[in-house]
Amino acid sequence: MSIRHGLLALLERGQMYGYQLRSAFEESTGSTWPLNIGQVYTTLARLERDGLVRSLPESEAGQRPYEITDAGRADLALWFATPISRADRPRDELSIKLALALTTPGVDVRAVVQTQRSATMRALQEFTRLKYASDKPEDLPWRLVLDAMIFQTEAEVRWLDHCETSLVRHRPAPSRAATHPEAVDRADEEARR
Repeated sequence: MSIRHGLLALLERGQMYGYQLRSAFEESTGSTWPLNIGQVYTTLARLERDGLVRSLPESEAGQRPYEITDAGRADLALWFATPISRADRPRDELSIKLALALTTPGVDVRAVVQTQRSATMRALQEFTRLKYASDKPEDLPWRLVLDAMIFQTEAEVRWLDHCETSLVRHRPAPSRAATHPEAVDRADEEARR
């Protein structure tokens, strides 16, 4: 989710200032994505520059509220109507880590998988605990975010199972020295002794 569109969606509810936006964002996502107040104000400045929000006069307390513009509403409507592409999502650091572990000498790939599995199972247990901690109707947005995290975590566990099975079946390619004809001849000669 982009912070940009998250803030636009929150401003569609009504005028808010930075700290209100941060609190509402974290509340809406169940604090699964902590938002730095600096990110809020930087994003608001860009949204204002792009004509998607406008700042209003400061309150007596010195807080500057923002409101969404018609252009911001159109941008938000387009975002809601457009599916998220797999290519738009951040890279999968775990799959990159395992691919590199397979090709890095001295790395115990099975240990890497087991360490990740333990962490993933702990996360799954925590997400499940949080899911059943509240069933108030107003918690539905947060529970849906939590459900997505649970499904993703379950999928990661299944993928780690697949990785482990693949590692058991994996036969490493011979090293470069072993594929050189002279090295193969020497290895055969040594084996006969």
